Amino acid sequence: MPDVIVNTSPVQYLHQLGLLHLLPRLASQVIVPPAVVRELQTGRDHGVDLPVIEQQDWASVRVPASAATLPLVGDLGRGETEVLALALEQPGSVAVLDDRLAREVAESLGIPFTGTLGLLLDAKRASMVPAGAPLLDELRKLRFHLDSATREAVLLRAGETAS
Repeated sequence: MPDVIVNTSPVQYLHQLGLLHLLPRLASQVIVPPAVVRELQTGRDHGVDLPVIEQQDWASVRVPASAATLPLVGDLGRGETEVLALALEQPGSVAVLDDRLAREVAESLGIPFTGTLGLLLDAKRASMVPAGAPLLDELRKLRFHLDSATREAVLLRAGETAS
């Protein structure tokens, strides 16, 4: 299991699904950049149900040595930038990102990545969750962007019939 460096939205959605405990089971180490800690705090300040990730004994908050190692991408958020910077500093780690632009940047830099759906798929394959379909339905209710084609593809990869 590789180390993972997580962004805000995967933490948010796993927490809201009641599955945040899967993160340390799917990784050898869970690393969280300070920008993600701040984004989670901002969400809590606005009344969003979010965890205090730095209080989880399995989470390690780590400051990137330099986010300047990334190409200039104006639309990349601070959390995504720090996740990618840490992933560059720690070869072999996996960036956990849902943002499309951040994933494109990760791909261009050769950084392995996954997202909330990938984590849920890994959990299903490892029998940590009984079924993916109800989780995908719940994600939609939480306003996670999930089109029908992606839902069907995830269910197919999970060995479930799309419904």
